[in-house]
Amino acid sequence: MTHSDQPAVAFAGVRLRRWVCGLATTLAFVNGAAVAWGQELAEYQIKAGFLYNFAVLTNWPAEVGGSLNLCVYGRDPFGPALDALKGKTVGLRTLVVQRRSGSESLKSCQMVFIPLSEAAHIQHQIAALQGLPILTVAESPEAARLGVMLNLRFSGERISFEANQGAARRAGLTLSSKMLRLATEVVP
Repeated sequence: MTHSDQPAVAFAGVRLRRWVCGLATTLAFVNGAAVAWGQELAEYQIKAGFLYNFAVLTNWPAEVGGSLNLCVYGRDPFGPALDALKGKTVGLRTLVVQRRSGSESLKSCQMVFIPLSEAAHIQHQIAALQGLPILTVAESPEAARLGVMLNLRFSGERISFEANQGAARRAGLTLSSKMLRLATEVVP
């Protein structure tokens, strides 16, 4: 990155952070949780905002259709925060939120979130979904290196993410350059 690119990257990062915070704040109010100014939002409200932005910043193949199924595999850590995304638009598609327990049922999803409680199953899920246009997102250490396309990290009240661009490419998905610039690590 050249010195002249740094202000543009910083500006893009500020815009995405504002967008995520704005969405998370909206989600908090929609769920009836009045958030006082300056109060920290719950981790999974913010992660729900990240998931929405990941969907928006991914180029989906035409065969995906008119709806975008966001599926949580196993135990759902989001609760109502994720339900607030139901019906939101992602380009010309409508977001549908579902909870799934079996890996076979994940093949009808376009996004799959694998929570930390299911970390032991990551490699199995990646193998089961390989080659399908399904964006995989997790929150486990080293998940991006294992083949998950986007891995959320929470440390010290800060949420960041890693991206595995090669895994996305092999699935026929393109991660936006805006998203990749904000990732803490990009696996080629």
